Amino acid sequence: MAKTTGNGSARAPRSKGGLSREVIIQAAIELLDAGGESALTLRALTVCLRTGYGAIYHHVADKGDLLSTATDEIFARVLTGAVTDTDPRATLRRLALGLFDAIGAHPWVAAELSRQPWRPALLDFYESIARLLDALDVPERARFDAAGTFMSYVLGEAVQNAANARHLADSGTDRAAFLDAAAARWAEVNPSTYPFVHAAAKQLRDHDDREQFLAGVDIVVAGIATLRQVY
Repeated sequence: MAKTTGNGSARAPRSKGGLSREVIIQAAIELLDAGGESALTLRALTVCLRTGYGAIYHHVADKGDLLSTATDEIFARVLTGAVTDTDPRATLRRLALGLFDAIGAHPWVAAELSRQPWRPALLDFYESIARLLDALDVPERARFDAAGTFMSYVLGEAVQNAANARHLADSGTDRAAFLDAAAARWAEVNPSTYPFVHAAAKQLRDHDDREQFLAGVDIVVAGIATLRQVY
């Protein structure tokens, strides 16, 4: 039976399970996924984990520590989940899609990356990209720019896709209905003035965001692969 406080309100029983840093970080990720950064509070964690503040502070320093470690965990999952391939292009593609999907599922990650771009997990990601660029024979002096271009495209598209999805969800707008309306407006433009936009209206309506993202990855990687001929 639940205990009561002095004012008679019910208090959740303390968890009897073992509390670890890993358990706390997973609970933090679930709170962040459900309600964004504002939902992650030490109070919310104590309720979720049925424990006290002291037990949490024994494992984590503060909310900033929780956010940065949760971000590291998401990146680590992407790196662990990406199956390596003998073809570096295929591995780059998997890493890019893994990050795209991860930020789509955990949009709060984007804000934390902008605050701390030196996070260990992000540096690990960069190292993985650099090794794959080396396998593509990208010259060392071009590798910094190539890795930056690749990451800028992947992160930029992932963050924008997550923002678009959040905007549609907040406004209660169905994605298909939104694209139908946008495509209808494209179809109405003067084809003499906007021949590409007019012709692309159907593609806009029917396109898949992940497939378009991967097409962009292929374009970026194809361009990067030519650097060995330029330098």
